[in-house]
Amino acid sequence: MARRFPVTAPFRTGFLSVGDRDQIYWEASGNPSGKPALYLHGGPGGGLQTGYRRHFDPERYCIVSFEQRGCGRSRPLATDPEADLASNTTPNLIADIEELRVHLGIERWLVCGVSWGTTLALAYAQAHPDRVSEIALAAVTTTGPSEVEWTTEGMRRLLPREWDAFAAAVPRLPGQRLIDAYHCQITSPEPEVRAHAARAWCTWENAHMGFAHPEEPHPGLLADAGFQQVFATLVIHYWANGAFLQPGALLAGMPRLAHLPGVLIHGRLDVSCPTEIPWDLHRSWPGSEFIVIPDEGHGGVGMFEAIARTTSRWAERP
Repeated sequence: MARRFPVTAPFRTGFLSVGDRDQIYWEASGNPSGKPALYLHGGPGGGLQTGYRRHFDPERYCIVSFEQRGCGRSRPLATDPEADLASNTTPNLIADIEELRVHLGIERWLVCGVSWGTTLALAYAQAHPDRVSEIALAAVTTTGPSEVEWTTEGMRRLLPREWDAFAAAVPRLPGQRLIDAYHCQITSPEPEVRAHAARAWCTWENAHMGFAHPEEPHPGLLADAGFQQVFATLVIHYWANGAFLQPGALLAGMPRLAHLPGVLIHGRLDVSCPTEIPWDLHRSWPGSEFIVIPDEGHGGVGMFEAIARTTSRWAERP
């Protein structure tokens, strides 16, 4: 069996109208008659590349994904004047997934998520457990308050020079959370203020996500100003609002998934999302398997190979 599968071109793409004004871009690749699998990208605001298709055998899976509200090819972008960030919430993304499932005539699907996509995958599966056959999660996070506080404040203990630059990049009121200070800047009416905040945010993201392998930066975070602003706008929007979830809700909701097979894959060197997060989920999920990749951080080839091995095992499950 191949460690990872070849990339195949989509056999079908489209736009689905959701809400009052949003249109989400979606695509399907692999085998049109294969087992349905849904991939949820990271960010929020990360959008799609082609590599996610390598997680699934294109001969046995119908591979579906979409670009979440406000990013990628979906419209309007979060940075467009007509965008309504108030409607860009986790409950609405869950509703978008269900609309897409119905639109494609899919009864149930394997759900796979990476990074922020794991938060969304868990929230969707807990809301619609009867529509999910299995769950594969990598670089696992629940985007809870303690995780946001760690990534925006506590990680100074690991990256003090980079964090000091990150904190100094925006004005901050006494006692104000740094995430809220960034939210004020990224929603400023002044374009140069928003652009400055986005650059500083993405520089910090690149530092902590690349902690395990600093020689392998995330070039999209630093090179593309348009992507930076969309990405930073959506991440800050969701983090400042607690991912639009009640604190601890995903961990408390794990009994709803007890009947489903699940795999949680995580890099031991992931400082962005400490390993205790997937471990606590695993302990609350009797049907799950916990896989630690010893030499990787927030993503990596070993992690993606583990996803491919997992989906291969599940390809013949009903």
